[in-house]
Amino acid sequence: MNPLNPAKTENILVLGAGELGMAVLRELAARPEARVTVMLRPSAIDTTSAHKRQTLEELDTLGIKVLPGDAVNDSIEQLAARFSGFDTLISCLGFVAGSGTQVKLARAALQSEVKRYVPWQFGVDYDVIGRGSPQDLFDEQLDVRQLLRAQSRLQWLIISTGMFTSFLFEPAFGVVDLAQNTVRALGSWNTAVTVTTPEDIGRLTAVILFDPALVNQVVYVTGDTLIYGQLADTVDRLLNRTVERVEWTVPALMADLAAAPDDPTRKYRAVFAEGKGVAWDKAQSYNAERQIETTTVAEWIERHLL
Repeated sequence: MNPLNPAKTENILVLGAGELGMAVLRELAARPEARVTVMLRPSAIDTTSAHKRQTLEELDTLGIKVLPGDAVNDSIEQLAARFSGFDTLISCLGFVAGSGTQVKLARAALQSEVKRYVPWQFGVDYDVIGRGSPQDLFDEQLDVRQLLRAQSRLQWLIISTGMFTSFLFEPAFGVVDLAQNTVRALGSWNTAVTVTTPEDIGRLTAVILFDPALVNQVVYVTGDTLIYGQLADTVDRLLNRTVERVEWTVPALMADLAAAPDDPTRKYRAVFAEGKGVAWDKAQSYNAERQIETTTVAEWIERHLL
């Protein structure tokens, strides 16, 4: 039975106000049944950065309270005390927070009085990928799942979203490289990838949180699922060009990673090239089953590149 009653006001704490955090915060703030607070580092609150001041002003306009806290430097006990005043805790603090942070936050959530935790797992299917993948940070995500599944006090939800759609078009990632008029396939042209925009993730997270049927489970959402061949075809068609197509095979990418084992971009390329746990059928995703429209890669190109 789910003790969280979606009909009542839900007191929600979101960790972080980066790209995904802001998308989640905007959607939650629009829901009358949610009372929303965001935890930010003291340095992000007392800041002279124009960008950060703008973020703080938007949070104020949205009616979102700000709680000082530091996921990296605060102790588990300090974090647990901060979390305890809330019903639901959502972590939008990604891997940039550093190794060990995801497990630390899970332990703090377990020690706190918070009723439900949505960890930073807005990505691939770590269960399918398993331990020992080219991206070593993924093992920590499995540690978090193990901690949550091994207990019964704290409810949890994991929202699997695939890669951020924009990441396919990041020049440094190298998949769609418009400057070089090249599309590179990770693994093969038939390897599939699931992608979702942060805006769609924010929208769907706000819906999923208030769906009483969902508890202690992984929920799959999808903006688009396509193979790299389809991606190249879509770029050609919409941008009216003929891209050069380069296949980056798994052995080549593993050799590339071996030459620079600490390079996070090479880790991601290799794990996505393996094609395991990085794609699922859009038709069977939460949003498709409920007929919630999400942004396809073609629509993303039309909005951002035309």
